Amino acid sequence: MAVEVFAADEQNDHPVDALRWARLAESVLEEEGLSGDAELSVLFVDEMSIAELNSRFLGQDGPTDVLAFPIDEEPMESGRSPDSGGTGPGLPSEPEDAPVLLGDIVICPAVAYRNAAEHAGTFEDEIALLIVHGLLHLMGMDHDEDDEAEEMEAKERELLGRHHGAVRPEAWPARATGGTGAPGEIAGGPGTPSDGTAAAEGEAGKDGAAGGE
Repeated sequence: MAVEVFAADEQNDHPVDALRWARLAESVLEEEGLSGDAELSVLFVDEMSIAELNSRFLGQDGPTDVLAFPIDEEPMESGRSPDSGGTGPGLPSEPEDAPVLLGDIVICPAVAYRNAAEHAGTFEDEIALLIVHGLLHLMGMDHDEDDEAEEMEAKERELLGRHHGAVRPEAWPARATGGTGAPGEIAGGPGTPSDGTAAAEGEAGKDGAAGGE
């Protein structure tokens, strides 16, 4: 399996090592055993940019720490229309040969930096948590219910411990009070149908920059 992660740092507030975080994402995807080729984008943006996305796709005000945009569309069929069966114009590969397009993870380092001291501990730990959290969402995990939250948090701790390093329990502060304590948002973003089914989560910047839980 070939896992390809495209990472770009598009902000200047808190520069990040995009290559380092791309490698973390690749390691997680490989361990999770996705079938076939897989592609993912990780973008680091400033507060204004993520606030615009937060408002556009989730209807929430202000910046958040992470947004996950899954891509749910099926690969386009190749071959001529209408039966897609011949050797007419079209993509040369069969649909099953197309890469698995997981989607995009958008992270705001400025919000992560503010949250780090009270949550994951260090800025690097907070970024690692947000990447793993976003990846799990793109692979279908959620934390709307307590049992889902416990499963997702356990998976986060496992993957972080194996591929990054242990993160302190305060990374999930709301667990003790019955909340999900999870960072971030998941949204029907670019490339997904606008069917109104996007589920907002959000610690959305646990410093109160943007609420969601």
